[in-house]
Amino acid sequence: MKDKHEQALNMLKTARGQLDAVIKMTEDERYCVDIAVQVTAVESLLKKANLSILKNHIETCVQQSFKDGTTEDKIDEVIHILGKYMN
Repeated sequence: MKDKHEQALNMLKTARGQLDAVIKMTEDERYCVDIAVQVTAVESLLKKANLSILKNHIETCVQQSFKDGTTEDKIDEVIHILGKYMN
């Protein structure tokens, strides 16, 4: 597996572990603010992983599409994902 994919995969696995901990905290009826802080940490890690994945996509697939002359679809994909970030 490529190094960039490995980095994103590790972040996703860490987020999964954190989410499991948040679920346990909720089941144990822990203090709401503590749970909310942990949810924010999971969200942040997921965003970081997604950014890593998108960066890799731009550096590989989008860059290759410039060489192939097939950029329009790849650019539309990236714009679509970025639009979701802005909402």
